[in-house]
Amino acid sequence: MAARKDTTIEVDGVEVRVSSPDKIVFPEPGLTKLDVVQYYLAVAAGALRGAAGRPMVLKRFVKGIDQEAFFQKRVPENHPDYIDTATLHYARGTSAEEAVIRNAAGLAWVVNLGCLDLNPHPVRAEDLDHPDELRVDLDPMPGVEWSQIVDVAMVAREVLDDHGLVGWPKTSGSRGLHILVRIAPEWDFHQVRLAAEALAREVENRAPGLATARWWKEERGESVFVDFNQNAKDRTVASAYSIRPLADARVSTPLEWDEVRVRRPEEFTVLTVPARFADRGDPHAGIDDAVGSLDGLLALAEQLGPSGMPPRAGDGSGRRASTMPLIEVARTKTKPEAVEALEMWKAQHPEVVELLHPADVLVDGMRGSSSLWYRVRVNLQHVPEAQRPEQGDLVADYDPWAGKEWPGRE
Repeated sequence: MAARKDTTIEVDGVEVRVSSPDKIVFPEPGLTKLDVVQYYLAVAAGALRGAAGRPMVLKRFVKGIDQEAFFQKRVPENHPDYIDTATLHYARGTSAEEAVIRNAAGLAWVVNLGCLDLNPHPVRAEDLDHPDELRVDLDPMPGVEWSQIVDVAMVAREVLDDHGLVGWPKTSGSRGLHILVRIAPEWDFHQVRLAAEALAREVENRAPGLATARWWKEERGESVFVDFNQNAKDRTVASAYSIRPLADARVSTPLEWDEVRVRRPEEFTVLTVPARFADRGDPHAGIDDAVGSLDGLLALAEQLGPSGMPPRAGDGSGRRASTMPLIEVARTKTKPEAVEALEMWKAQHPEVVELLHPADVLVDGMRGSSSLWYRVRVNLQHVPEAQRPEQGDLVADYDPWAGKEWPGRE
């Protein structure tokens, strides 16, 4: 049977076109593009609770999950009338009219564009300057087990409770956990980030060695990073019921607190979550009724005082000077290329590799102009100084800015 070029589905009385419905999106479980659309329709009430009414960045996987997505801030000009828009102004002086979905037809529409996960801003379209959601992102470093992530989550819950706030946990859809907190839209982005940083620092104070609020990755060790910077303006995270671009079609899934310790992220996929949703509903159904105040966390921020600032390089560049013995291995366009470059470096330095800890290898996705690129670094802190290789030529040296024209430059 020949693959269909497109099909039309009816969603609450609205006709939505799905192009290439038979295209395989997830080869391992054999899920097609239409399967992905139908998944989102099955969990629409929960997905819309997390994403509806919020401007979102369109993260489009038009070439498949094994290729890098590109990030589209501006809504396509030919968007249907059931897609609203909001104009966001960014810190660097640019602006973009972004998509705002309101209903299940909007979910189907963004999926048809190649979006797998939903990436809404923490503000409502009606008030773009005052977030109504504080986001706690528990990001484990390599070598960290699920039990440690859970321990940190419980400490974060305790800190939130002590400061009059309710946390709603969900799997990130990868290795970590997110905790969402509804807040009154009375504080600006700077204040919300300050409150989130105070939360992170307090979690670190209560769980030293397990959790860290250190922003620089090479300083975290084998701990869970409480990523407060996800609350900075212009940042987005995958919202509830988002499908992540992993081979098993894993889903960022809301949990009850008593499930956090006994469930695992890999249990929740496109194939399993719809039945869970139909059977028990959305564990986050009450989130919009649990609106809290940031007064407590902001008072904590004042009590903790300014966080320590990193030293700066002495070459006049103003760049941060790392306190760790770092060497850069490669810069690549894709993650597979980064992994390949790392393996090549390891083959050249076997005596160093055996001394490294899991968290000493840093493979970071870096945001480019419209897509990610990857930087590979190695922290030599566990290698005796006499055995540390010097910084040499990069194994791969991709330039993410090559060919880009900068406004105001000749």
